[in-house]
Amino acid sequence: MPTRFDRVYVEAAGFHLPGPAIGNDEMDAYIAPLNRLSSRIKARILAENGILQRHYAIDTEGNTTMSHARLAANAIEDCLGRTDIRLDEAGLLAVGSSGGDALMPGFASMIHGELGAPPMETLSSQGICAAGVMAIKHAAQAVELGGHQHAIAAAAEMPSRMFKRSRFAPRGYDADFDAHFLRWMLSDGAGALLLTRQPSASKGLRLKLKWVHQQSFAGDYPVCMQLGLSADRSQSFLDYPSSSAAEADGALAIRQDIRLLPHLFDVSIHEYVKLVREGWINSADIDHFLCHYSSARFIPVVEELLDKAGLSIPRERWYSNLATRGNTGAASIYIMLAEFLDTHALHPGQKIFCFIPESGRISAAYMLLEVEAADAPGAPPSRTVHSPSRSTLDTELPPPPHTADDAPAHLSHLLTHLAGIWHDYRSEVWRTPVVHKLVDGRFTIDDYRNWTAQWVPQVREGSTWMREAVASLSAPFAALGALIETHAGEEQRDFTILYEDYLAAGGTEALDALRRNPGGEALNAYLHALAAGPNPLGLLGAIYIIEGTGQRIVPALLPLLRRQLALPPTAFRFLEYHGTNDQHHLQRWLDAVTLAIAVEPDAVRHILGTARRTAQLYLMQFHHILDTDA
Repeated sequence: MPTRFDRVYVEAAGFHLPGPAIGNDEMDAYIAPLNRLSSRIKARILAENGILQRHYAIDTEGNTTMSHARLAANAIEDCLGRTDIRLDEAGLLAVGSSGGDALMPGFASMIHGELGAPPMETLSSQGICAAGVMAIKHAAQAVELGGHQHAIAAAAEMPSRMFKRSRFAPRGYDADFDAHFLRWMLSDGAGALLLTRQPSASKGLRLKLKWVHQQSFAGDYPVCMQLGLSADRSQSFLDYPSSSAAEADGALAIRQDIRLLPHLFDVSIHEYVKLVREGWINSADIDHFLCHYSSARFIPVVEELLDKAGLSIPRERWYSNLATRGNTGAASIYIMLAEFLDTHALHPGQKIFCFIPESGRISAAYMLLEVEAADAPGAPPSRTVHSPSRSTLDTELPPPPHTADDAPAHLSHLLTHLAGIWHDYRSEVWRTPVVHKLVDGRFTIDDYRNWTAQWVPQVREGSTWMREAVASLSAPFAALGALIETHAGEEQRDFTILYEDYLAAGGTEALDALRRNPGGEALNAYLHALAAGPNPLGLLGAIYIIEGTGQRIVPALLPLLRRQLALPPTAFRFLEYHGTNDQHHLQRWLDAVTLAIAVEPDAVRHILGTARRTAQLYLMQFHHILDTDA
């Protein structure tokens, strides 16, 4: 039975097609024939499939021009660019594809990372053509149930890398027909939909998702289209003694058994008939039919089966962009819908029916959308405010420096609120340009040298503002002052270690010539100003963020730095020291907070406020690290 939706709307649809459009006469430069036989197969297939041009994310030398994750990210960015909803307002990313750049982790996680998006729920739907529809269904269910106000569904395919002539070298540039076939059928592309509970009233219209239905018939049929099995489907590529042996035997070639394709359309139309009989759809009510077929050869097949069932849909209501965009698998229906919405004037009451057959092991998916007037009875109110910020969403993150579970009961309230500040701060740090570049594997020695050069004067001031704060404490806080003085004494020479790291990384500036970046200047000024006031207990909030950064963030960055930078161990002594010692410092921080609250219970409010502002300023410092004119 289909899954019905009452509160889900398509806010926007976007897509991305890599590189220039490649005509049939240009294909050989990218997907070269393997031998004389393959040229004849190519001519036959192109004559039947109706595809006139397509796009590849490889160049004529066989080099990849963009990653699969970037291809998908471009489509998502195009989708969001058509609306006023920001990436950080979407709480879920559901992705459908036959596979990403890596066998693991999940493709959605890789796209999430490529986007540099805030923490969010993700789902990777692995399959072939219908996988994209299942991503839509999952995202729609989350929106329908109120789990997320906005959700992104996306699909991307990038098979071109598997079709390069060089991939067939281990087999002597030989391949059976099943392996030849898809080289001339499939191409690269990505699409994305933004689903929402509160649609905007674009042109006075809303596009409502009515229902989604998918059925697999894998229990009835053998494998039709596959990658990773031997030619006879009896052995997995993982069962070979080596990857080279699997490749030599053709287990890493994408194949399709075209003899099974008639069964695909037969069962798909029968499933459609069931939907009609159960009242989910009426052929006469369909205004636009978006049919994902892999070849124009199958158009008369679908028509004939519909005619036999007495459920014909007039050809003038069909829409396909196969000829100009090619067959992009799971992404096809997304790209098709996005281009359809770009090029068609819609009217209230019109119904858009989508049909997506999948040959993998025979399955079919269907969607029904309906155009609504913005003021239609029962329509949701227009969106006037953005959805909750990511900080209010239920997201799992690594723990903060301290949690309410690992501290005395009297600190539970404070630590619970500090944890919320920390989660937002840590997430923002990991999405700054410097950390994103590091995670992406593009960090350079110049970047590290620039970072340490800006950081040295910041660390140099640490013990100074702590001692200023001690001097500003009144007599009842003497014990607290002694504890902070001990901490300042331990850290007063830390900047010299960091300066030596800077020199070990090739730095040449004198110590006194180094300058903080704008974020560092703002943070330094704020801390000194606060320290000069009477009883600056709020500075304990600043120490929480600063020491927490050393304990929780630095240890995660240090392995990445060591792996990417050809520098001696002496260039990382400061990071290593703080990664191992700040745990002890934070225990001392707990003792300091206890002393402060014992004298002044209202200190909790000041600690939270200072922690929040310190996080904002420390984040600003991270944002400016890559500035060369800091």
